[in-house]
Amino acid sequence: AAYLRGDSWICAEAVVGHATEVKHSVLLPGAKAPHFNYVGDSLLGGDVNLGAGVKLSNLRNDGRNVLVRGLGDPVDSGLRKFGAILGEGTGLGCNAVTNPGVVLGMRCNVWPNVTVSGAHPAGSVLRE
Repeated sequence: AAYLRGDSWICAEAVVGHATEVKHSVLLPGAKAPHFNYVGDSLLGGDVNLGAGVKLSNLRNDGRNVLVRGLGDPVDSGLRKFGAILGEGTGLGCNAVTNPGVVLGMRCNVWPNVTVSGAHPAGSVLRE
């Protein structure tokens, strides 16, 4: 069974599957978190696919506000809990993990078992 916690929005044709937990998140049409996923405080664009065991981490170990890191200086999100923003058509391989505050542009590809930090433009391929 899936576990849907409060304040989540699951759009038409989005999938939340077996042993997946979704909390304070938005899954746009066609987004898939089909099995053994954690999606917390995140936004999944249309047709995003999370492989088995993907976790979108949303809390820093030190309890401070989540920083969003891109090409410039880090930006304080003002939020203690903030997972990831995943652009349309992005896919994460099995057991990949995103650190808090990750932003992936459209059609990014994250290989299995990769830990992702920071912001990455559309079409990025993350292998390690």
